[in-house]
Amino acid sequence: MKNDRKKAILDIVSHYEVDTQETLQALLLERGFSVTQATVSRDIKQLSLVKTMGESGSYKYSLARSEYDGGSKSGLMRVFSDSVYAVDRAMNTVVLRTHSGMANAVCARLDSAGYKDIVGTIAGDDTIFVLMRTEEDAAKMLREFEKLL
Repeated sequence: MKNDRKKAILDIVSHYEVDTQETLQALLLERGFSVTQATVSRDIKQLSLVKTMGESGSYKYSLARSEYDGGSKSGLMRVFSDSVYAVDRAMNTVVLRTHSGMANAVCARLDSAGYKDIVGTIAGDDTIFVLMRTEEDAAKMLREFEKLL
């Protein structure tokens, strides 16, 4: 539920000029997430959202140093290079180590990037497990991730 909510927050801030926590809280409620302002505040901190100047000239929440672009691989590359500091592999699982609180943001981008050989992902606070179909797929993905570091 927590990861789904954070994915929803990333999607909301990419499509709306969200200027306050209360606005974000209301938009989350429209998507079925009944949360307190304190939870919204904690999620904003964990996702490292910052206030930037929106198109209308007012401030809005957005991802630090990159704009969420709906999940393209170029968007993944930007958030990956800002957030991930180590990658490793064990059999058909790739492990990504991120700065504290950034695993969910990276994982959301990774999930929406359209990699066909990824079976699924699990994100914690600073670690992501990427389950690949085969060991060969994991080795290939590891090399691709290493290029992004």
